[in-house]
Amino acid sequence: MALVRWDPFRELTGLQSSINRIFDDNFRFLKSPERALEQGFGFPVDVKDTPGAVLIKAELPGVNKEDIKVGFTDSMLTIKAERKQEEKTEGANYLRVERSYGSFARSFSVDVPVKQGEIKARYQDGVLEITLPKEDEPEKREFSVEIEG
Repeated sequence: MALVRWDPFRELTGLQSSINRIFDDNFRFLKSPERALEQGFGFPVDVKDTPGAVLIKAELPGVNKEDIKVGFTDSMLTIKAERKQEEKTEGANYLRVERSYGSFARSFSVDVPVKQGEIKARYQDGVLEITLPKEDEPEKREFSVEIEG
């Protein structure tokens, strides 16, 4: 029979690991505050720059078209949406809830001139597609500046 040394803190080490796992799984946004919006109520977005337009695709599954607002002000595109929680049914209890509900928004800086009157948005099958047509850039002219002195 082998002797095993008794360690009074062995059980505390296991408890600490369990607590760390709980925080890692549920509070990831505390580690990187700049990504807090992407946790929980965030939604994935693709931004594509083409010669004629900037194209944006945002995944918003479970959101009604009427609950989405798109705005463009001062070179800033903002997408706001709300996913409403389903009504509770009598006699039923949730065993697990992983989907997020409530209001959420994301904003993107657009660094090219945009034809604001021609911006289009389309929502189909849970995907919002926004087209920001580029403004034709005026000709760049070079000129000399005389230096006084």
